[in-house]
Amino acid sequence: MKEKKEKLTTASGIPYSRNEDSMTVGPRGPVLLQDYVLHEKMAHFNRERIPERVVHAKGTGAFGTFTVAHDITKYTRAKLFNKKGKECPVFIRFSTVGGEKGSADTERDPRGFAMKFYTEEGNWDLVGNNTPVFFIKDPKKFGDFIHTQKRNPKTNLKDATMFWDFFSLNPESMHQVMILFSDRGTPFSYRNMNGYGSHTFSMINARNERVWVKFHVKTKQGIKNFTGPEADEMKGKDPDWAQGDLVTSIEKGDFPKWSFNIQVMTDEQAKKFKWNPFDLTKIWPHSEYPLIEVGEIELNKIPENYFRDVEQAAFAPAHVVDGIGYSYDKMLQGRLLSYPDAHRHRLGPNYELIPVNRPLSGVNNFQRDGYMRVDDNGGDHPNYFPNSFDDIEADPAYKEPLLELESGVADWYDRNENDDDHFTQPGNLFRKVMSEKNRENTINNLISHMKGISGSKRDEIIQRQLGYFYKTDKELADKVAKGLNFKFTPPAG
Repeated sequence: MKEKKEKLTTASGIPYSRNEDSMTVGPRGPVLLQDYVLHEKMAHFNRERIPERVVHAKGTGAFGTFTVAHDITKYTRAKLFNKKGKECPVFIRFSTVGGEKGSADTERDPRGFAMKFYTEEGNWDLVGNNTPVFFIKDPKKFGDFIHTQKRNPKTNLKDATMFWDFFSLNPESMHQVMILFSDRGTPFSYRNMNGYGSHTFSMINARNERVWVKFHVKTKQGIKNFTGPEADEMKGKDPDWAQGDLVTSIEKGDFPKWSFNIQVMTDEQAKKFKWNPFDLTKIWPHSEYPLIEVGEIELNKIPENYFRDVEQAAFAPAHVVDGIGYSYDKMLQGRLLSYPDAHRHRLGPNYELIPVNRPLSGVNNFQRDGYMRVDDNGGDHPNYFPNSFDDIEADPAYKEPLLELESGVADWYDRNENDDDHFTQPGNLFRKVMSEKNRENTINNLISHMKGISGSKRDEIIQRQLGYFYKTDKELADKVAKGLNFKFTPPAG
């Protein structure tokens, strides 16, 4: 062992002090643009694979419609919601997260649920998953997290040791880990799962009033999951099961549908909420913030060319339309930068000219040239603003209300009050939401996967992770320890 540890540095060799927490204004944010280490980590991470997506590499998609069923204009002035019965074209891409393009559809993995709404005022991308929470709450950790879900840099094999080493060093992951290792981690099909915007977003109404919102897309086909053994069996039988299921059902006219819902929280409620309402590892309890139904999504057309529409589809949480906005959510703010950056790397700076990404509402701007400029490149119109030759102007009517920032010192904050409570919500999930059979399956799934932990740090990693299970639910920890034949020492306190 080295007597002196090496200093952590940027790619320029400059030592820095914080590698897991982004610089924010006050404990809740927002994230500051000046945090160069955050940008360097995310920008480099986005360029690690060519040309496959770094995450969500394998997926399928379909076109359809969103139809408004209920009036929510008191919350938002977004025109796609302004009239009952109004329809908006949509494209949805489903995916696994960690696997390569040739991986199996039934792997234990979160599922991507990315939605593009072609509204009359531009494209709105709601880029979510099939779970309401995520493993981490700060974007600076994202690249490190994904590395642990990929392949060991030495063996090029999936590695349970690095998988659980990361989770056992990040207790904030507990909520998503419990979901992942339940049967919800192996959905039967894309049609039989829910979708979530996951992040906290905002809505702004015609009076310029803001509320915080979460988006929930609930399957009308019913939730259906594989058990762990069933998912493993399907990997051998048909690794493209979910892709085939979606194509077959739509082509025979069995169009899948989802209800589109929101949760709403006022700013005053946010200030009093037990947890940080902008923390991606936490939910808003439905008993306090019930779902409000908005409308219905139906998928009814498979793309004629997979590469053109599915492989080249590019979604970015930064793409919100008037009446929908961002929040202090640190992970969301990190994705605002990261997603468009990844698309420009993968598809080029003109990726939004590709038909599946092109807004139906038209585009007026002064961006020109670049790789794969396949339209008329603005013709003979000016490429600068302001100018004396066209009538394009910025419209002040689209201005959002001011976003109130916490007074505080810019620093790399790692916790707020109650931010270290990583166990109440996953404990409630295990005891109150899961059925007895699902609890049994979750325990068996955890035991099966954790048996793969090996090496000199095996006992340390298992002990650390079992400590988190113990804080979540004592029975959970005891049964996993027994299944691993591991002598577990409960944590003090």
